[in-house]
Amino acid sequence: MVAADRKFANTLARGLSVLQAFATSGEALTHAGIARATGLPKPTVSRLTYTLCTLGYLSQPERNGPFFPGPAAVMLGTASGLSVPFFQSISAPMQRLAEETGTLCTILLAHDREMVLTRTWQPSAGTVLRVRDGHRIPLMGTSSGQAWIAALTQKQFETLDPDPQLRAFRESGHMQLLRRGFTVATRAERSGGQVNAVGVPYFVPAFGLPVVFSCGGPAGRLTETELENETGPALREVVQALERQTGQPPALIAGSRKT
Repeated sequence: MVAADRKFANTLARGLSVLQAFATSGEALTHAGIARATGLPKPTVSRLTYTLCTLGYLSQPERNGPFFPGPAAVMLGTASGLSVPFFQSISAPMQRLAEETGTLCTILLAHDREMVLTRTWQPSAGTVLRVRDGHRIPLMGTSSGQAWIAALTQKQFETLDPDPQLRAFRESGHMQLLRRGFTVATRAERSGGQVNAVGVPYFVPAFGLPVVFSCGGPAGRLTETELENETGPALREVVQALERQTGQPPALIAGSRKT
């Protein structure tokens, strides 16, 4: 546990949790809002926001008003995006895919047993799902979560302290990746029935972990048959093209090579 780790910097972790609250909410936050989002006491939040404002990571245009991400936070986000080159090169193919399939196309990263939408593309004809970058969905019961855990090494998977249900969910995803190169969580496996989606993992050497490319839409408009016969293969082709461009093997192979 990190709490028992003498090297763990609790103050830094708390400060980062404050910044994470803005990424998750997608809007300005007051001290009370930050406290609710982070679970930190208000006096602690006050000290952290003062420090983050002083350093430029937060801004507070009006006294006693809400806080916004500051220029230092924006520059940090820009730098992190530029340090992962495929984020830039994949944008045009993902937008074309959104147009062709009429789905919300996304790149998701895993964090705290959840999948976080890091990049999103909507078709120009209209919004498919009203979500934005930073939106979180469960790891368990989603196609993107299934693709991610299926592409992990056994050692990485065990760090999740998995229960039998998660192990079965991973095994199902692993078989799907071997058979067709993408995952679609079955109706029985899904955490909710309102969204249908497909996931394809892509191994990122800089992370030492996979990210997941996904396409999804309302279950009433995007059927499981369309996912399996049209959307899934189309998404798989986009990821395979990226793998060829970057010289990166499929996530299952890349993960097995990881030391």
